[in-house]
Amino acid sequence: MANKITAKETKRLATWIGKGPKKFQLLYSIQRDGCSSELFHQKCDNQENTVTVVYNTSNSVYGGFTTKNWVATNNYVTDDRAFLFQLRFNGKETFTKFPVHPSYIGNAIYTHSNYGPTFGGGFNLYSFSGSVSKSGSNFSLNGYTHFDSVYYSCSVADSTITNGHMNVYDLEVYRVTDESGPNDVEAPWRKAPPLNKEEIENYCPPSFPSVSHAKIMMIGAVGAGKSSFVSTINSIFKGRITYSGCSGSAEHSLTSVYRQCQVKSLKTGKELKFRLCDTCGLEESVGPDLADLNLLITGNIPDRYQFNPSSPITTDIPCFIDRPELKNRIHCVVFVLDGSTVDVFPQTILDKIKQVQIRMNKTGTNCIIDKLSETVQDDVSKVFVSTEVKEAVDKVSQMIGIPRGNVLPIKNYENEICLEDVTSCLALLALDQIINSADDFLADQPDVVDTVDIKTLI
Repeated sequence: MANKITAKETKRLATWIGKGPKKFQLLYSIQRDGCSSELFHQKCDNQENTVTVVYNTSNSVYGGFTTKNWVATNNYVTDDRAFLFQLRFNGKETFTKFPVHPSYIGNAIYTHSNYGPTFGGGFNLYSFSGSVSKSGSNFSLNGYTHFDSVYYSCSVADSTITNGHMNVYDLEVYRVTDESGPNDVEAPWRKAPPLNKEEIENYCPPSFPSVSHAKIMMIGAVGAGKSSFVSTINSIFKGRITYSGCSGSAEHSLTSVYRQCQVKSLKTGKELKFRLCDTCGLEESVGPDLADLNLLITGNIPDRYQFNPSSPITTDIPCFIDRPELKNRIHCVVFVLDGSTVDVFPQTILDKIKQVQIRMNKTGTNCIIDKLSETVQDDVSKVFVSTEVKEAVDKVSQMIGIPRGNVLPIKNYENEICLEDVTSCLALLALDQIINSADDFLADQPDVVDTVDIKTLI
C-alpha cells in the first residue's frame, strides 16, 4: 500500500503549479468511490485546475496536472500549463516535472465519456476506461503510460516512473485552488549576511610572497552555467551586462580553452585579487578526465591551454609547469550544477565530481546551483524562502557530500540586458563565500607546493 500524498509533496506540486500557496480538495478516489469513467466524470467534470495522482502497488507515485476541465468532448484539449510529474519511486522521494511540449499543447489532455483522466496525444498517461473491479485491496487498471512525445521525458525512463505496470492502490483527483497566506515557508531557510561589494573589490589573499590572486576553478557538466557565472561576475563589476565566456547551449562543451579570467573593477579600473578559472565542461564519454582535472587543480597546466576532447593532457604540452608553487595551484574548486537537472543528474558525471573531491587535498570546495525553480526565476528575491530551492540545496549537499552552507543558489545573467540588484546580490553572496573558502585553504598552507607525482595522476 502506497502512503497518500504528503504535505511536502503537495508543496512541491503547488510550486510547480505556481502563483502562491495552494489548497488541495479531494474530488474523486477510486478506493473511496469506485473505479469507473462514469463516476470520474460525475465527480470531476466542470472542475478546472485538477491534479490526478496515481499510487501504484510498488509504492511509486506519479500523475498529471491540467487547468482545463474533464467534460467529455471526446476530443483533445489545449493546455499550455499542463504537466506530468513523479513524486516517489519505490517509496523513495523522486521529484520530477514533465512539462507539456510547446509544439503539442493542443494535445495536452484527452476527454472522453468512457475514459478516466487521460493526458497527451498517443495517451502519455491513460488511466483507465469503463469500469475496473477491485482485486483484493488493489486495482489492475486497463490503461497504460508512455511519458514522452507530448510531454518532455527529461531523460527519465517510463519504467523508473511506473515500475512497468498499472497495478494501483488508488487514483485520486484533487481540485487545486489558491490559498491566502505566506509564500512557500513562514521564515527564510537561510539568512543572507550583510554584503559590502567594496569588501570584495578590496580583497587580498593571505600574505604569501608568491600568491597575488586567489584562484577559483569552475567544474561542471556541459551547460551547467560555469562560463555564465564568470560572465555574471564580470558584468557586476563592469556595471553592465557582458558575456565574456563561451556560454550558451550545445551538445558538447563550448569552452575549449582553459582560462584564468581576470575581473576588473569599473570604479578603480584595477584587476581584482581573484581569478575565475573556466574549464571544459564534463561529459559522460569525452572531455577532461580525472587525471586532467587533477593537473589543473595542482597547477601544472598553464593559462590558455587548448583542450583536446579526444586526447588527455600529457607532460609534453607546451609550458607544462613541472614544479607548481602555491601561486600556480587552484585554491578553491566550485562545482556548478544546473538546478533543473538535480533530480535526474547523470551518474557518470556525478562520479567524476566525487572523484575530484576525494583528490583535492583540502582545497576549498563550494557548489553553486543555477537555473532555479520557475517561481524563483521570475522573482529572485524568493530564493531563501522557496521550499523547492531549499530541497534542491539539501539534495545537492547529500549528492556531493559537502555542507549545505557551501551549496549556493544563484541566477546567472543570460536573458537580461541590464543589471538587477537582487540577481547581482545573490551572485556576490556566492562569490564572497567562495573567496572565504579559498582564504581558508591558503591560511592552512606553506608558501610552497611539492612537485606533483605525475605518475600517480596519468
